Amino acid sequence: MSKIEVNTVDTQCGTNLTVGAACKSVTVAGNDLRSNAYKAADGGNIASQSGTTITLGASGDTVTLASGASQSGFGRTGTVDWQTGSIKTSNFTASNGEGYFVNTTGGAITVTLPAGSAGSIVSLKDYANTWDTNNVTVTPNGSDKINGVNASSVLTTEDQSITLVYVDGTKGWRVVQDSTSNVTGTAFIAATGGTIVTCGDFKIHVFTGPGTFCVSQNGTGSAPNDLDYMVVAGGGGGGAALCGGGNSGAGGAGAGGFRESKSGNTGSYTASPLATSTSIPASITGYPITVGGGGTGAYGKPSGSETNSTNGSNSVFSTITSAGGGRGGQASFGTTSGGNGGSGGGGATAGISGGTGNTPPVSPPQGNNGGTGGPSPGQASNGGGGGGAGAAGANGAAIPSGTPGPGWPRGGDGTPTASVPSSYGTTGPAPGRYFAGGGSGGAERDVGPGGNGQIPGGAGGGGYGSNRLGAGGGTANTGGGGGGGGGDTPSEGGGGGGSGIVMIRYKFQ
Repeated sequence: MSKIEVNTVDTQCGTNLTVGAACKSVTVAGNDLRSNAYKAADGGNIASQSGTTITLGASGDTVTLASGASQSGFGRTGTVDWQTGSIKTSNFTASNGEGYFVNTTGGAITVTLPAGSAGSIVSLKDYANTWDTNNVTVTPNGSDKINGVNASSVLTTEDQSITLVYVDGTKGWRVVQDSTSNVTGTAFIAATGGTIVTCGDFKIHVFTGPGTFCVSQNGTGSAPNDLDYMVVAGGGGGGAALCGGGNSGAGGAGAGGFRESKSGNTGSYTASPLATSTSIPASITGYPITVGGGGTGAYGKPSGSETNSTNGSNSVFSTITSAGGGRGGQASFGTTSGGNGGSGGGGATAGISGGTGNTPPVSPPQGNNGGTGGPSPGQASNGGGGGGAGAAGANGAAIPSGTPGPGWPRGGDGTPTASVPSSYGTTGPAPGRYFAGGGSGGAERDVGPGGNGQIPGGAGGGGYGSNRLGAGGGTANTGGGGGGGGGDTPSEGGGGGGSGIVMIRYKFQ
């Protein structure tokens, strides 16, 4: 072996000094190669030292361990690498140093921990806020323990996250972090559709005809997600004395069904006594809105052209359906009882019964029964009043000869609520506006007008006799029932029902 001893080796020209040749190895005695900086071919630092500080890489570089390599001596800071690209939706075995988002929307999941060694760490997080519905079972590997017990632990808290560290064979895995706080951001309901009225921190969407209520954002975090509603169906049409009616009074129509909610999260106001505390939770979707039309009033001449009264139509929002009001009963030829519906229609004279309210039944009830018609023909009497949301319709009664109709068969009163804008509903005693009043019964011919169902704010139509004025109709967009007629011509026929309305209220800021 040749040996060359020199103090300095330098290049003859240029700046690169080559030791050895291609495919050759250069051996350094004692493996002692010294430099303050080792650089890559492009001149970038691989490692450098300044005093006692050693730096890997240079500013802007990325230092990466080779695949399969592991680090040691750096120490663990108590954190994991979160596996954001692999959301867990079924049973799995965890690996040391990793954190997992666990989605139990499709069912419960079992997580098996890795074999424990001191310092091993695993974290878990509720991905979809569903651990309270479908839980996560954490199972130790083999004879390993969780907090000193060789048994599984079940996680059942919504939005929970935990971090476990393996300590030793006595205690096994210990929880070093357990968060049960829901830190979801706060966002309020956002929606479109109908006529929107702003009232402080609340919005009211008013539908007087068909449409769609579209929710684009739910209430999240501390913001309420309640949709309170008022859904009123169309009122029924008033009855009439059909051809050959003689001394007969027809029934007033029932009001459309009235349904309302007040959750306590949509402002301070006085709701109807009929309101439920159960609201509709908002979902990001379009809710088709149906607003029921009023029923048609009847008339009895000319012969062969008689028409019967009809029920009002339903109003619908989400799972809430209010039934159309029952029609008023026909008098004399084809004498009938009042129709069933949200509120029942009044029966015709001859003691005919009124219709049944709250049909189909819901709780709280959406309406009341119609009144029974007065005595049989031959003695002047009135038809029964239609039921209203706040009260049943009055029964008809005999009218002494020559006495004008004093209006006893009044339609049942509507119900008040202060949840709506002041431009809707009908005025009445405080508080609020009134909806869903029944129509009054029709008076016998030649006895004058019957009672007015709009007092005190019921919104039903008044019934009239053969003064040739025709029965009053229910007020539009209140669900009022039409008044019963007292004559048998179209001009003396029953009044039409008032159309319904749908209102939706929520907190938006």
